[in-house]
Amino acid sequence: ERKIIFPVHPRTKSKMERMGQLPANLILVEPMRYLEFIYMIKHASAVVTDSGGIQEETTFLRIPCLTLRENTERPETVSIGTNELLGFDKPAIEKAFEKLLAGNWKQGTIPEKWDGKTSDRIVEILASL
Repeated sequence: ERKIIFPVHPRTKSKMERMGQLPANLILVEPMRYLEFIYMIKHASAVVTDSGGIQEETTFLRIPCLTLRENTERPETVSIGTNELLGFDKPAIEKAFEKLLAGNWKQGTIPEKWDGKTSDRIVEILASL
């Protein structure tokens, strides 16, 4: 049985626990520090999110990302990355999970200029002014 690790704010955790019986494989954890969270993403089978930043992290790490939003300010994570926008459409979410579990998720690539050399390019531009 796959574990689902869900970082949640303590207030959200409290509300979820009041909803009743949560699935045994759903593990609610406190918010994590950045490097801990990146470690979790890197070792995940997939990530479900509504966060724009996490769409970027999963694309860079080539981890499947299922985004529960209707749109994104990071379209490259969908067009060439590992992200799919699913909105809140239950059949679309179920279909995406079936695709993921069948091993048919898109591989994606890392967008051009996501190479860690942004500061070098900024310094070069500033130096040329």
